[in-house]
Amino acid sequence: MLKKTISFFLLSILLVGILSGCAQSGKEEGKESGDKTVKIGYFPNLTHIATIVALEKGYFQDEFGKDVKIETKTVSNGGLFMEAMATKAIEVGTVGPGPLLNFYVKNKEYNLISGAVNGGAVLVAGGDTNIKDIKDLDGKKVAIPVIGSTQDVMLRKALQEAKLKPTTNGGTVELYAAAPADTASLFVQKSVDAAATQEPWGYVLENQAKGKLLLNWDEFAWGKESTNTVVAARKDFLEKDGLAESYLKAHKKAVEFIQSNPEEAQEVVIAHLKKLTGKELKKDEVAAAFSRLEVTTDVNEKVLQEMADISKDAGYIPSNDIKGLVNLKYLEDGK
Repeated sequence: MLKKTISFFLLSILLVGILSGCAQSGKEEGKESGDKTVKIGYFPNLTHIATIVALEKGYFQDEFGKDVKIETKTVSNGGLFMEAMATKAIEVGTVGPGPLLNFYVKNKEYNLISGAVNGGAVLVAGGDTNIKDIKDLDGKKVAIPVIGSTQDVMLRKALQEAKLKPTTNGGTVELYAAAPADTASLFVQKSVDAAATQEPWGYVLENQAKGKLLLNWDEFAWGKESTNTVVAARKDFLEKDGLAESYLKAHKKAVEFIQSNPEEAQEVVIAHLKKLTGKELKKDEVAAAFSRLEVTTDVNEKVLQEMADISKDAGYIPSNDIKGLVNLKYLEDGK
């Protein structure tokens, strides 16, 4: 087992909700827009690597052109992302599909326009627990990032398959909302028995909090088809001539760069997060966490529908009708 390399202080900083607004100018001429600013949102997480790489490599600036200014905002969870999108503080960016479809069912002003990351989430049990199988979660407390999050929905899927239910639905498994950065402390304090979380926090729980991997990324919920991160956009952003296509060209460049240059992409993320937080993640931790996800533009609509079905059963949304949520026109036009 690797030695501890990330302090609890760093963990707390990374996902407490860093709100950053930084303007960047494009490098190339030639593209005009009625609105000279694009507001991009993302999380300071490894699962948002495509957005981070596109920013750091200048792909967004190159595609938008010098007349368009970029503003970025980072948030700590999907609920905050969607609230920022509802108030137009974010126009486009990466978020988990759970919060996106939850908002879409109530307000059709948002679209899913590309995939970003599949997998990247794991189920980890406390090292001192007697949990060896998901059925052993009966009567236990499991941490999730936030109610209604993608990992919440994934956990509910896994519990269904084990014929278990959360306590909120008349079952025996208690779901406990906690920021991923706090779960290591919760493990050490034995306040929770397990956690459904995204990377790199799953790796941290194993190596810093002596947790044991219960379901790896390719086993948890939908496995390698689990849609963890997608590109979301406001509909009024999509109506701005050429901006959505430009965004997705940059996004696709970033995805292809990451696929072809995984080690360099990881270094880019480490440097970017250091700029945001003042702290540096270790290469071995990022590499291990990166091995548990797949960067892609693909979207599995069947999985999204199942997520909506589960969210409705959980009482998070009044309807599981997500017809019109996925709009890949701009991704196809930008090829």
